[in-house]
Amino acid sequence: MIQRIQTIYLLLATLASSGLIFFFDLWKDVESNSFFAMDSFVSDNLLIQIIPVLFFLSALLTFVAIFIFKNRKLQFVIGRLSILINFILLGILIYFSQNLSGETIVSEKGIGLVIPILSIALVVLANKAIKKDEELVKSVDRLR
Repeated sequence: MIQRIQTIYLLLATLASSGLIFFFDLWKDVESNSFFAMDSFVSDNLLIQIIPVLFFLSALLTFVAIFIFKNRKLQFVIGRLSILINFILLGILIYFSQNLSGETIVSEKGIGLVIPILSIALVVLANKAIKKDEELVKSVDRLR
């Protein structure tokens, strides 16, 4: 059952969360230096250091969800957990991009802020397909 549409959605969400963070910057500071997710490890702020960890945790969960296709309920729950992690990540990114003190840290927003939204959309589509498969199996079981 790896050839199902939810596998493609989950694989794209995995690639978005783990691969795109190396190519798209999250924001630019006042000196026009691009800030990527991996630059967060050298920061002294713990909340900024969590950003790449959450990206990779989201990618790991969606990747694991691909291979537990025999247990659709667990796959659905892992998808929801990945959505929750991406919402937390999105909240952290919005907090730092809309810094209260003005132009001190973030000068220009990058396209990398859209990565959690893309991942959320892909996992929602995957969960919809998983639920559809579960309902199909239940309807076949009723006919027996």
